[in-house]
Amino acid sequence: MVNHIVGVFPAAGGIGGSTVKHLLPRLPSSSLVFIARSPEKLKYHPLGEAVLRRADYDDDVSLQHAFDGLNTLFLISYASVEHEHRSERHRVAIDLAIRSGVKYIFYGSLGFGGKPDNNMSVAHVMQAHLDTERYLDECTHQHEGFGYTVIREGLYSESYPLYTAFFDLKHPVDEIIIPHDGSGPGIAWVKREELGEGTAELLKRFVKDPANFEYKNKKVLLSGSKTLTLEETVAILGRIAKHPVRIRQVSVDEYAKQPQLAPNFTYHGVDHSKVWATTFEAFRRGESAFVSPLLGELLGREPEDFETTISRS
Repeated sequence: MVNHIVGVFPAAGGIGGSTVKHLLPRLPSSSLVFIARSPEKLKYHPLGEAVLRRADYDDDVSLQHAFDGLNTLFLISYASVEHEHRSERHRVAIDLAIRSGVKYIFYGSLGFGGKPDNNMSVAHVMQAHLDTERYLDECTHQHEGFGYTVIREGLYSESYPLYTAFFDLKHPVDEIIIPHDGSGPGIAWVKREELGEGTAELLKRFVKDPANFEYKNKKVLLSGSKTLTLEETVAILGRIAKHPVRIRQVSVDEYAKQPQLAPNFTYHGVDHSKVWATTFEAFRRGESAFVSPLLGELLGREPEDFETTISRS
């Protein structure tokens, strides 16, 4: 398709920035629009003719024309662990994108739920994603010619502090206190940079041949190629920190009272530490243990393992 314009929003975060980096060599820069609250953060890339726009999920005025002229949008989720507010912000962005003429949305979801065609999760952090996945499907019935692909981004290796009570490699503690005993099922950890690279490759394939794109109106999962239990994950962190560390299982209430949690899990004045504990129940149910071969196929190589990623970070 000639002059197929692709946008990324928000483009300056972890997944967004990595996707931008890997889109630039794959598509003409003149066909790329990068939208971010702080677009100046993207200027460390050689952007060529790519267009930068300023917009913020929480600023409706800035979103009104953020998606004008785009054919395809990669929409990355609102950065929060909330449910209703995230879902509402996603719906607003989707509605405005469709109003602006966007015909296809790739949505960056999260790797809970197990197999990518599963529509259930016990993890609180996954609920806004499930809402958004359903809403995109509804939009295909309400807007002729509209389509989507949901990319469930596996739990990225660099996010391990979220699942280890904010264990710090530079200031290691003896115990990681969580409501989980560390045993399997595990997590198919995946490098964040490779999630961006795989996403960029999916976008390129869609732009090159949208009529034959095999993931239209479907969900896909980008995961690592092997799983690690939380116990195995913590053992690796201990090796890297050169400090023995073990898991101590506690109740949800005791977990949530740890002082380092609230500053990291408070959004709009509400502490989500307790509901965050639902991620550990999701792990027990194997929701993040499903290994998909798709990322390796998109990269043309085996995804990087957890220990290598964290050792180099």
